[in-house]
Amino acid sequence: MLPYFDPEYENFSQRINPPRVCIDNSTCSDCTLVKVDSMNKNGILLEVVQVLSDLDLAISKAYITSDGGWFMDVFHVVDKQGQKVTDEKTIKHIEKALGPDSNLLGGAKGGSSPVRSVGMHSIGDHTAIELKGPDRTGLLSEVFAVLAELGCNVLAAEVWTHRARVACVVYVNDVASGQAVGDPCRLSRIEHRLRLVLRGHAGGDDGDGDDGPAHANFFSSGGAGSNTHVDRRLHQLMHADVDADDDDGLDSRAIVSGEAGNAAAAEERPVVTVEHCEEKDYSVVNVKCRDRSKLLFDIVCTLTDMHYVVSHASVSSDGIYGIQELYIRRKDGRTLQKDEAGRVIKCLEAAISRRVSEGFTLELCGRDRVGLLSDVTRVLREHGLTVTRADVTTVGGQAINVFYVRDASGEPVDMKTIEGLRVQVGHTVMLNVKKVPSSPSSSSSSAAAAAANGKSPGQPASGALSRTSFFSFGNLFAKLRA
Repeated sequence: MLPYFDPEYENFSQRINPPRVCIDNSTCSDCTLVKVDSMNKNGILLEVVQVLSDLDLAISKAYITSDGGWFMDVFHVVDKQGQKVTDEKTIKHIEKALGPDSNLLGGAKGGSSPVRSVGMHSIGDHTAIELKGPDRTGLLSEVFAVLAELGCNVLAAEVWTHRARVACVVYVNDVASGQAVGDPCRLSRIEHRLRLVLRGHAGGDDGDGDDGPAHANFFSSGGAGSNTHVDRRLHQLMHADVDADDDDGLDSRAIVSGEAGNAAAAEERPVVTVEHCEEKDYSVVNVKCRDRSKLLFDIVCTLTDMHYVVSHASVSSDGIYGIQELYIRRKDGRTLQKDEAGRVIKCLEAAISRRVSEGFTLELCGRDRVGLLSDVTRVLREHGLTVTRADVTTVGGQAINVFYVRDASGEPVDMKTIEGLRVQVGHTVMLNVKKVPSSPSSSSSSAAAAAANGKSPGQPASGALSRTSFFSFGNLFAKLRA
């Protein structure tokens, strides 16, 4: 006779040791500390970082450890204005998403964990469409035009481009009924038209598989694909293209002496190395690149989807650069092989670069209507602008769209073009134009300007990350060994 095994025993430790989160605004004068203690489980670090990233909190410093059965993290965060997190609604959201009533450990108590459906807004009954394929000028305009022509209203969308490839997640519903598009014949027709657009109306591979040059997939609201975190899904869609990428520029860890252009390009690219830590039998991933929003999320997301576990990590912002030291193993507990290290470097470089944008951001806000995105992106194309990233949301009856654009020829965008665009679309929507810093030198100029205004170079301006010291787990291991 087999011994009795209580099915609830597996969750017993989770019930007596639920996740705990502490929001500390008293320890540090310039940031908020978010401390998370929990039983350890696979993927928990990504879930925690995802919650903070979805709230647009900048992580200037972090200490992460999850060896054994316990998970302990400390994050130094500021809001978009570079200030402490004092908004009660934001604090309660963090406590609910990461505290004892959350689904952090996968229990049923707190229900499903929050999933970002672009901008964290509820978009109602919808069909999610995933697209990926070769990028070209005007592609986004054609995609939105086809959807409008086929009676689909775009509720939200997010678009990434990288190395002449595009990945896009679009949330649509039927114009007439306001419901998800569920008719198989209609979905097949939409898919056929979108694939033609992605392939440039040319022949070639039909793209039936995920790895084809033109890929389209559909999910109804509430389905597994629809509930995948949108940024993570975009990384997954573009991840398959990494192997096909050619190193079309300078190697990220080398600078050709005497060539100023190459040196500048190399300075912009991330520096990623993988080493072996014999003392603790880890593979150590070191990353140095320009600091930006959601950098830690992009790195942890990539490592998680490559089936690596981050056991320890130290994250810091050194001026304009982000520095990360991550101690990782494979899920089976083994360290990386030599052939794996090269792929990790390549995939992390791509993941870091995907979210980097140059040129201008165009923020458009206006009353939502069918065909609005088709009209706006057509105007952008007519003015010779290429969309490198896009974030489209609908809140109530208002459309809030952000486009990262640059000149199609690669030249700096002419201000006359921007003014012409403002004149053409300004009568229907509110348009705000911002310049995206294109190099570290621009940040140096900002520091000089801050000094001219009586601020010290190390003092952060509004929205900037504070300069912090960098802690190395390698130093800690050396002390423990001594």
